[in-house]
Amino acid sequence: MVRFHLDVLTDAGLVTSRAVQSGTRGRPRRLYLPASRAVAGGQTGYELLSGILAARWAGDSEQRARRAEQAGWDWAGHQEPGPAVPAATLAEAAVHVNAVFAELGFEPDLVRDGDSLEIRLHACPFRAVAIKHPDVVCSMHRGLLRRALADVDAPPAAVSLQPFVQPHLCLARITPVTAPSPGRQIPPSTGSGGKP
Repeated sequence: MVRFHLDVLTDAGLVTSRAVQSGTRGRPRRLYLPASRAVAGGQTGYELLSGILAARWAGDSEQRARRAEQAGWDWAGHQEPGPAVPAATLAEAAVHVNAVFAELGFEPDLVRDGDSLEIRLHACPFRAVAIKHPDVVCSMHRGLLRRALADVDAPPAAVSLQPFVQPHLCLARITPVTAPSPGRQIPPSTGSGGKP
C-alpha cells in the first residue's frame, strides 16, 4: 500500500527513487528520497499542484471566478496579521488590507490616487499560476481584498483588482461609494450578492 503512494509521489515529481542492490536474491529494494524543490518545468511542488487545481476547477470563466472569489473570502478569514480593529475611515481600512497582503508576501505599497486608495502588489507569490489561470487566482485575491475590508467594518467601497498592469505589478483599488450600504458591508463584486 505504501509503495503505491510513493509511486504516485514519484510520478508527480515530488519523490525520486532508485534501486538499491542488497547482494541477496529477489527484487532489489527501492530507496525513496524527496525530490529537489524544483520539479517538472522548473516549478516548485506548490506551483505544480496549484496549477493543476486551478486548471481542474470546473465551470465557465465566470463560475470559476465566482468560486475563486468565495475561496479568497474564506482564506482571508485565516490571514489576520493582528486583531482587526474597526476602521473609521477607508484609509485606515486600506492600511489593514495592505498589512494582510504584506503578511502573504505581495510586497505591497499603499498610495492615494485622488479619492481612491491603491495597493500596488509588486510580488505575487502565486504569479506562476496566475499567469496561466488569472480567472481563478486573481479572483481569489479580490475575495481576499473584500474580506479584509469587511473584517474591519470598512466604510462602503467599491473594489477592483487589475492583474498584470506591468509584468510584476497588480493593482488593488479601493474607491469610496456615495450610496450607504446596509451594515457598512463592502458591496458585492459584479454579478453576486452579499458575500462573494
